Amino acid sequence: MADQSLADQTPPSTAMQSLSINSQPSSSSTPQLSVEERFRIIRNVGEECIQEGELLNLLTHKPEPICYDGFEPSGRMHIAQGVMKAISVNKLTSAGCRVKIWIADWFAQLNNKMGGDLKKIKIVGQYLIEIWKAVGMDLNGKVEFLWSSDEINSRASEYWPLVMDIARRNKLPRIMRCCQIMGRSEQDELSAAQILYPCMQCADVFFLKADICQLGMDQRKVNVLAREYCDDIKRKNKPIILSHHMLPGLQQGQEKMSKSDPSSSIFMEDEEAEVNVKIKKAYCPPKIVEGNPCLEYIKYIIFPWFNEFRVERSAGNGGDKTFKNFEELVSYYESGELHPGDLKPALSRALNKILQPVRDHFNNDAKAKDLLKRVKSYRVTK
Repeated sequence: MADQSLADQTPPSTAMQSLSINSQPSSSSTPQLSVEERFRIIRNVGEECIQEGELLNLLTHKPEPICYDGFEPSGRMHIAQGVMKAISVNKLTSAGCRVKIWIADWFAQLNNKMGGDLKKIKIVGQYLIEIWKAVGMDLNGKVEFLWSSDEINSRASEYWPLVMDIARRNKLPRIMRCCQIMGRSEQDELSAAQILYPCMQCADVFFLKADICQLGMDQRKVNVLAREYCDDIKRKNKPIILSHHMLPGLQQGQEKMSKSDPSSSIFMEDEEAEVNVKIKKAYCPPKIVEGNPCLEYIKYIIFPWFNEFRVERSAGNGGDKTFKNFEELVSYYESGELHPGDLKPALSRALNKILQPVRDHFNNDAKAKDLLKRVKSYRVTK
């Protein structure tokens, strides 16, 4: 826990006031949706929300809340980072939110991604942006891509005192409990840079004036640290944590996708044949829903994208079937009426339909093609 003896001291930066929910409405707010409708859309993005009452209060007072998510440019983009993020961002902006996507190049360097080579990290960051544009993220003036190195350098006198204040208010074990955010564990031998990392990510929340932290469940601990920091400095308005579901790897027992294991996930520019092979080899036991990555792909990618899941099969196997919701699909699958041999090709077809515009972009756009060639040539480092 943070050091309570310092709780009555003045916060180091006026940026700390950015979470106020009483900001003036913007002319581009979303009057056609009620507060309750906006709440339902935004809440649907997260598997967990801390706290729902605070979210409702925020939406009541602030038509355009600021949401933030951050990504280390650390290699090729998998489908959760690409498609699921695009779905989430489009939901958030449709409900009136502004979204700041933090391209965390300095953080990737701290975490030794791309061997700590900042030039390579920046190339990967440009590649990430190209994918989000190609897949259909609605860049309607409400989405900003911000490079951590540029933003921090431009407002260093605001950022570093905040990082230092967070660091001095917390004991080392509390910071080390956040190491999951870097894909590390408390048992790993961490560098000094990796101890600094959670303090910086906590500071990002306030530096970016974020009302809502919309990151994955694996980032939950540092977002909670930001709320604890608000307690320390006696700040009433805390960042709301909206944590999205983590899509598992395609093989049995893989809790999350891994960029260092190509068989564990679909990458955003995978060719059609590669997608077909990966799904064909994916773990998908008959009649078993729990821990079935193919069904998770359908629940979190296919249904949100198409609002249905269509299976094409021979008359002898029951004929074509279109599922309108996930519960109906689960019922069929658990009963054995739908076999993995029919589900997998249907999943591959749907995924390939989503990914085709990305493939087209990277095949036809010279800049994108060059970025992908470079990123594929880089060795992924942990």
